[in-house]
Amino acid sequence: MEPAADALARKGYSISTLFAPEHGMDGALQDQVAVSPSRHRRLGVPVHSLYGDPTKPGEFARLSPNEESLRDVDVLLFDLQDVGVRYYTFVWTMALAMASCSRLKKPLVVLDRPNPLGGNSLEGNLPDPGFLSFVGLHPVPVRHGLTAGELARYLNSERGIGADLTVIPMKGWRRRMWFDETGLPWVMPSPNMPTLDTAAVYAGMCLLEGTNLSEGRGTTRPFELAGAPYIDGHALADAMARKRLPGVVFRPCVFTPAFHKWAGRPCGGVQTHVVDRDRFPSFRAGLELIAAVRRLWPEEFSWKEPPYEYVSDRLPFDLLCGGEGVRKALEKGGDVGRLEPSWRADRRRFRTATIRSFLYTENR
Repeated sequence: MEPAADALARKGYSISTLFAPEHGMDGALQDQVAVSPSRHRRLGVPVHSLYGDPTKPGEFARLSPNEESLRDVDVLLFDLQDVGVRYYTFVWTMALAMASCSRLKKPLVVLDRPNPLGGNSLEGNLPDPGFLSFVGLHPVPVRHGLTAGELARYLNSERGIGADLTVIPMKGWRRRMWFDETGLPWVMPSPNMPTLDTAAVYAGMCLLEGTNLSEGRGTTRPFELAGAPYIDGHALADAMARKRLPGVVFRPCVFTPAFHKWAGRPCGGVQTHVVDRDRFPSFRAGLELIAAVRRLWPEEFSWKEPPYEYVSDRLPFDLLCGGEGVRKALEKGGDVGRLEPSWRADRRRFRTATIRSFLYTENR
């Protein structure tokens, strides 16, 4: 329950520089808000921003540590809590930092943390090469089943980053563990990730960012709530019930976001209640919800327009999905259930390729 920088300083390490990812050094900024350079209040060292204005493609260069910011650094430590989903940007900040350290001959150490969703289940597709972005810089599944340290090892060896990388592994973590089985306290990694329940639905409900549906930002249940002023929550809940998705119940509700999409306006919609997290297909659930809204309210529903996360020529939904195929299938009224089997072979190949980077098994 102590910030890593403070703990390291207390133990006598010399901290010359800090780097702030999306949400800032204190994890207080909302999504897609540029992080400004600053000075650390307690340690008095510079804090360099690794998250510029995401509406400006030219700002992408600011996502990587540069030579000047690393000048006084002997070794760069990465210590952020990932949530195990491709869209969550912390691991891509890690990947870009690895590339900078490789280029500038600086060693990088990853202080590993649990994958909150466990390490056994994978979900979703792998992105197409033309749709790699800051919500998916390398081709990994939506739910990838790796810790940050394991992903770093995979990117370094199999994706050719070639950094001087060391991963400090955890003690006692097993791939079957959800975060609440570790005995560790949940500390919010970002403002809209307040609980493990949020992380459990995030792989699917984050897709709403690419639409005019509220994903619950501005409420006390981000990503669990979904809706818009034009939606009848009971009709949507009935449509989702007919899909018979395992491990989940969609409850009709009304909510009013305090900020973000539809701020101050009552939204009809649903709350996602996960009743069996080991069976719940989060990514498919998000696609099914969007498909149901498009079918029931075709005139009111719309895709969000760019820019989004430093890209101005791709729809945000396509960036999240890693290609146009999913959106086009939804627009044609395709059966979401038929999409999932088409991704299984890619996931199997990914899993086979990453096994060499595993640090944890059920027996160790």
